[in-house]
Amino acid sequence: MEQNRDKTIIKTSIIGIIVNAALAAFKAFIGLISGSVAIVMDAVNNLSDAMSSIITILGTWLSGKEPDKKHPLGYGRIESLSALTISIIILYAGVTSLIESVKKIIHPARPNYTLISLVIIAVAVLVKMALGLYVIKKGKEVKSTPLIASGSDAEHDAIISVATLAAALIFIFTKISLEAWLGALISVLILKSGLEMLRDIISEIIGQRIDPEFSKAIRTTINETDGVIGAYDLIVNNYGVARQIGSVHIEVPDTMTVKELDKVEREVAMRVFKKHHVILTGISVYSMNTGDTEATKAEHKVRNLLENYPDVLEMHGFYMDREHDAINFDIIISYNAPDRRSLYKEINKKAGELFPGKTVSIQLDSDISD
Repeated sequence: MEQNRDKTIIKTSIIGIIVNAALAAFKAFIGLISGSVAIVMDAVNNLSDAMSSIITILGTWLSGKEPDKKHPLGYGRIESLSALTISIIILYAGVTSLIESVKKIIHPARPNYTLISLVIIAVAVLVKMALGLYVIKKGKEVKSTPLIASGSDAEHDAIISVATLAAALIFIFTKISLEAWLGALISVLILKSGLEMLRDIISEIIGQRIDPEFSKAIRTTINETDGVIGAYDLIVNNYGVARQIGSVHIEVPDTMTVKELDKVEREVAMRVFKKHHVILTGISVYSMNTGDTEATKAEHKVRNLLENYPDVLEMHGFYMDREHDAINFDIIISYNAPDRRSLYKEINKKAGELFPGKTVSIQLDSDISD
């Protein structure tokens, strides 16, 4: 699976390099002959796209290195670093093209368009749009952030080329030159694209919430395992598409033996890895009271109490420990709550009042996944 993914990324990137290099050469030639700064800046952008594809290939190759003693979880996160590098290149291209455009605004030059230059620009629009759609499709298929970013940038370039063509036609029919101003606009759009990509990659490196659909799919797989009553507190750490490592809490009946529990945990780990390619290195357990009407009534009391707090997203892991005369459960409070800690303390107090003489222990969980 990982080898096929790498081959797809490299093949797609090579196609991007060839197409962008050809477009950059044609546009630079036509731009210099016609004196069009917008076409020249568009050529620079195509060249930066080709460089981005080279970095994508290099990042894919490095991220595919086998784990070693120093990096036991592999090198998968190098893909994020390669995407970060691409965003910096795009920002550099935007800054340099903006500087050149401003120079042309201060010292304008009269463009000289030819029929062939207009045809090349029109062809470039079609080529870049087709390339963008192709690269994005492949990027989504193999879940490659650098590929998706490159494809989006290609689509963006097609729109910019349309604007360049429009400016050329305006000059031909009205003799009004918008080249320098359009070059500045293109530069700003390049900068915007680079900043958005940089923001998304930094968020990914920091560690962002996993996709809700992916989280729900994993939980469904766990809940379908015989012996599991519920799945909670799912965490998935991304060390590359082929190396996702996580942990989860499962709720099981309090009558289950260690032998039975061991079988369930192994089954859960196998199912999740086989279906979702996530390695569950930690499976913790919540014990559920069975055949205990008093415990059931106590749980209903707690749930009725929590209904008064809309910022409480979930309650799970409820267990009445008769031996120690204690009640334990976990709650998740929304990050949007005005004061999570104060709300937690209030719920602790109210829950304690519901069960005088008992020790009520509430664990405040983080809202990590859906």
